[in-house]
Amino acid sequence: MTPTNDELIRRIRSDMLDSFDEELEMELDDGHSGGVDAPTQADNDARKMYFRELFRLQGELVKLQDWVMHTGHKVVVLFEGRDAAGKGGAIKRITQRLNPRVCRVAALPAPNDRERTQWYFQRYVSHLPAAGEIVLFDRSWYNRAGVERVMGFCNDEQYEEFFRTVPEFEKMLVRSGIQVIKYWFSISDDEQYSRFLGRIHDPLKQWKLSPMDLESRSRWEDYTRAKEIMLERTHIPEAPWWIVQAVDKKKARLNCIHHLLQQMPYVEVEHPQVVVPERVRHEDYERQPVPQSMVVPEVY
Repeated sequence: MTPTNDELIRRIRSDMLDSFDEELEMELDDGHSGGVDAPTQADNDARKMYFRELFRLQGELVKLQDWVMHTGHKVVVLFEGRDAAGKGGAIKRITQRLNPRVCRVAALPAPNDRERTQWYFQRYVSHLPAAGEIVLFDRSWYNRAGVERVMGFCNDEQYEEFFRTVPEFEKMLVRSGIQVIKYWFSISDDEQYSRFLGRIHDPLKQWKLSPMDLESRSRWEDYTRAKEIMLERTHIPEAPWWIVQAVDKKKARLNCIHHLLQQMPYVEVEHPQVVVPERVRHEDYERQPVPQSMVVPEVY
């Protein structure tokens, strides 16, 4: 039975609301449910502004995605920062409305025994984009300049070799046609402490907090020194660093997405009008009943 126009409008509206609810669910997961006290008018106004801007920027990201596919552009975006700096939340908002075959995330685990014997950059190379792709690295080869240096997972010779190699490696990527964009998410000592406490007391987030994260608290100044050296020695014209002020998660996401959009000369790609074809019906086809034992119980 063909649905009426009113029914189609209702279904489309329901689908749009479901899409908005997805962002609301993510906000609740981030702990922005209003807390114990009822939200003030200022809180509500700020949330409305955030959602309005986020959806607008995500619409621009879709246009960027179309342009990347159309032109065959290749993009690598690195997200670095202290633990709980908000890198993952920003990445989620960037990828939320995009095609995962075009914009994908690379979040590599610690290297295994075999990978430790390889050229340091080797395991990252297989994740680099082909034409028409965007790859977001949730942490990257800069692990060597940060956690590996501070925690003693590399020696002085490996550390210095990294700094000798990484500018040439990134220049080589750029010469091959890959645009490299590097973001450092900056948060304060107090803000990280607050976010760690939130993870400790939230059963849904405890998995995010590792012993290595806790160790980083006692080595705050060591990480600061490592970051300063990293920025000084790897901030090159071909692949500069950009600092995202991330104490406020929402503002950090909006600012990062806005800045990312400014890094490419994308334009809206025209597409031919899409027309849904009529269903073809055959008189000799009879739909077979599905055994009840195969149906998922409708608990809700």
